[in-house]
Amino acid sequence: RKQKRVEKILQAITMSTNTDVSLSSYDEDQGSKLIRKAKEAPFVPIGMAGFAAIVAYGLYKLKSRGNTKMSVHLIHMRVAAQGFVVGAMTLGMGYSMYQEFWAKPKH
Repeated sequence: RKQKRVEKILQAITMSTNTDVSLSSYDEDQGSKLIRKAKEAPFVPIGMAGFAAIVAYGLYKLKSRGNTKMSVHLIHMRVAAQGFVVGAMTLGMGYSMYQEFWAKPKH
């Protein structure tokens, strides 16, 4: 394990001294970067999609809100959207903790 760490450090030193080396994070375009980040943290795009869906639903229901005031309707939609995002973040953190601490094979 220490040997791998030393190899990574040496590789980083040789990469930093070599000016011709291009890092992969600079080579990827926005689409592939988004796909890579979504694979690393799958609940982030789920939270974003849920937020967008709730906002779209709120805009759709805006005309048929009855005698509810506009401000109350907007507050309800905001709370629902924020609640979905916070829930997705919580599930993502729980999934990340599960992967880190419990699903890891014992050494």
